[in-house]
Amino acid sequence: KQWYQRRVAITAGIQEPIIFDIKSCPRSVAVKTGSKDLQTVDLTLRILFHPDPTLLPSIYTNLGKDYDERILPSIVNEVLKSVVAKYDASELITQRDAVSQNVADNLTARAKTFGIFLDDISITHLTFGQDFVRAVESKQVAQQEAEKARFHVEKAEYEKEAAILTAEGDAIAAKMLSNAFNKVGDSLIELRKMEAAEEIARNLSYSKNVTYLPKDKGMLLNLPA
Repeated sequence: KQWYQRRVAITAGIQEPIIFDIKSCPRSVAVKTGSKDLQTVDLTLRILFHPDPTLLPSIYTNLGKDYDERILPSIVNEVLKSVVAKYDASELITQRDAVSQNVADNLTARAKTFGIFLDDISITHLTFGQDFVRAVESKQVAQQEAEKARFHVEKAEYEKEAAILTAEGDAIAAKMLSNAFNKVGDSLIELRKMEAAEEIARNLSYSKNVTYLPKDKGMLLNLPA
C-alpha cells in the first residue's frame, strides 16, 4: 500500500504500517585510511541514497528501518579503504576524478546488494597527514631553490658569452686601427692631435682667465708702475 508520493507503507496482517521514505536522502561519511605510499588520508564522502521500493519488506526484515545507519558507514569505509590503497598520495590529487569514479562504481555495486540505490556520490573533503604536508612544502622549497640556482647559472653563462663577444669586438677594432695606422702612417695620428688641440682651444676660449697673444707680433700691456 502506498501513502503519498514518496512514502511507502508496509503492512503485515493487523500490525501497524511501517513507513519508509523513498526519496533521495543525503548522508556524509568520514573515513581515515592510508594511501599506497603509506600516507594518512582523511576523506569525507557525501552520498544521496534511497531504498529500492520493491525490496522494502526484505530491507525491513533483515536490516530494520534504520538500514542506512547499519549499512552505509560500513560499506563506505570498506570501499574507500580499498580504492585509496591503490593510489599514491600525489595520485589522489592529480587523478581525483578517476579516484571519485572508482569509488562511485564500487560503492554503487556494493550498496545495490543491500537494496540501496545511490543517486549521487562525491568526495567533499580530502586531506593528508602532517608528514605529507611537510614533505610537499620541502619539495616546493627545493624546486624554488633549483629554479633560483638555474637562473644564476644561465645568467653567468650569458655574462660569459657577452664578455667573450666584447673581447672579440675589441680585438677586431684594435686590428682595424692597426691596419689603418699601417696604411696612412702618421697622418691619422696628426689628425687626431689636431682634433684634440681644436677641442682644447675651444674649451679655453670660454674661460675669462685666458688671454691669447698673437704669434710673432709685439703687444703693449698697460701694466701699473
